[in-house]
Amino acid sequence: MSERAGDSLAEEHAAVLARLRAATDAIAEIGSHPDEQGVCQDLAGFLCRHGFEAAAVDVRPEDGPGWARTAVAGDPKLLDRVEPRHEKGPPHSYADVAPGGVPVRVVSVSLESQGRVVGSVSAVSVRAHGLDAHETATVHDAARLAAVHLGHARRLASTERTAFHLQQALVAEPGRPHPNLEVAGRYLPVGARTLVGGDWFESVRLHFGRSLLVVGDVMGHGLDAAVDMNAYRSALRDVASTDLPPHRVLRQLDSVIAGDGGLRPATCLLVQVDPARGSATFASAGHLPPVVFAADGSADLVELPVGPPLGTGVGGYEPVTRALAPADTLVLFTDGLVERRGEDIDVSLARLSSLRVRPGSGPEELVEEVLQRLDAHHAEDDVAVLAARIRERSGA
Repeated sequence: MSERAGDSLAEEHAAVLARLRAATDAIAEIGSHPDEQGVCQDLAGFLCRHGFEAAAVDVRPEDGPGWARTAVAGDPKLLDRVEPRHEKGPPHSYADVAPGGVPVRVVSVSLESQGRVVGSVSAVSVRAHGLDAHETATVHDAARLAAVHLGHARRLASTERTAFHLQQALVAEPGRPHPNLEVAGRYLPVGARTLVGGDWFESVRLHFGRSLLVVGDVMGHGLDAAVDMNAYRSALRDVASTDLPPHRVLRQLDSVIAGDGGLRPATCLLVQVDPARGSATFASAGHLPPVVFAADGSADLVELPVGPPLGTGVGGYEPVTRALAPADTLVLFTDGLVERRGEDIDVSLARLSSLRVRPGSGPEELVEEVLQRLDAHHAEDDVAVLAARIRERSGA
């Protein structure tokens, strides 16, 4: 073998090893984010860390025409003339001159998912010798990997939208309480990238001017948790229609859910409000206690015995009754409102009970203030809140 041939073989061997190392790096670096924009940024950043001066990823929206530049890495001036690749096929390379007269070489590769072009990546090099086949192949390999993650991200986003819309539809249609009770409720999902869970609230109109208020939390997240939540709500409405006291409603509901065997456990808090008597009767199945805000805006955490979560079949729920003045506002909530990672739950509840809201606030205003004061829009879990106050009688 001649010396020239040996050098050529050594260079080819080194190029193959470099491509293999790049492929290994791509697997580790691309797809670290579950969302579409994150995948595109991973791809662009990877190419700029592996020999290219600039990279851009353009994505075709799932609905509607056109392209959107989703991620850019490196020198943006080098990308001014780069156009996304609209057609399928192998990568192609072309020469161009960037602003300032700098000659560049651009490699453009389409991103294909399930036989459809969903995006394009363009990588720019200013090296005078251009790009060899292995460097072009590196772009292609990275693009194929990114396309797989992009497809996964879109399917995840679709599942999230389905779960979120189901959750919103269910929570947005609670039963109607008796007209002598003012109520307000809010549901906040934990965040854009996390599947919604099984938090819910409910109100059921009972006989003799009473209303049953409910807040619950099915364990877990996602579409399955939302579906189980709906099953709990349906079962609750059936049991509540028998007009049993709250602790017996929980006992009956626990027996029904445990007999089903296919539903996840859930925590639940029931409050039966009797405006005529100015009283509220509470019962808890593994749920956090509610808080009562007085007319002066001060908060009082209701102390309750806590029974086991629903679905265990253990039962053992106890009622607690306390007076409820016409100016008092009762607030039920799920744990996402108060809990913080690494913090004792007593500290979390103390933060809520130490709040002093604006005196005279109605349920709507009070819910908004509590959510804002506790920074619930940045909570670490889903948040459901239900507030209720006895409506003042006209002429009273």
